[in-house]
Amino acid sequence: MRAGRPTATPTRLNPDQLIDFADDLGALLADVVDGGSSLGFLAPLDRVAAADWWRGLAPAVADGRLAVWAARDAERITGTVGVGFVDKPNGRHRAEILKLMVHSSARGQGLARALLATAEQAAADAGVTLLVLDTETGSPAESLYRSGGWTAAGVIPDYAADPAGALHPTTLFFKKVGGSGAPQPDPSHQYRSAAR
Repeated sequence: MRAGRPTATPTRLNPDQLIDFADDLGALLADVVDGGSSLGFLAPLDRVAAADWWRGLAPAVADGRLAVWAARDAERITGTVGVGFVDKPNGRHRAEILKLMVHSSARGQGLARALLATAEQAAADAGVTLLVLDTETGSPAESLYRSGGWTAAGVIPDYAADPAGALHPTTLFFKKVGGSGAPQPDPSHQYRSAAR
């Protein structure tokens, strides 16, 4: 039996849940990549390899470098988003939005906005004041970020290949969160640097 199952409301996953749901998360990742979204993988994406990729993130979740949320319906995980935290002392005020994805069967219902809002709020609650991300220029995700108050910082040509292997530009975005009075992250709660 799976305890702490994600619901339609985005739920933050602990390392055990991430491993427990890796097959479902892998199916989501394969669906999104096979649908044409540029997430760092080429199509067709093997579901076993996708699930293994998720399992490999458990150490980062365990030590606080990464936070992952998932939402599900009665049948499957329908969406996910991550926040990657910076460990360097001069960058603990910022974080990166990672792998925002929604299953093809759940699009157009506001789930991407809910996932993004959840990640933004959690980052602000953790003392983050600046969020960054990149997305394929001209993609539906770009429109989501623009309408969500994100600011385009610039475009890099030929940044990444889409799932079919064709190079596309990416747009870099940032968003200020938490206000100037937001608490700074407590260094005692920061994870160990990968460089150590």
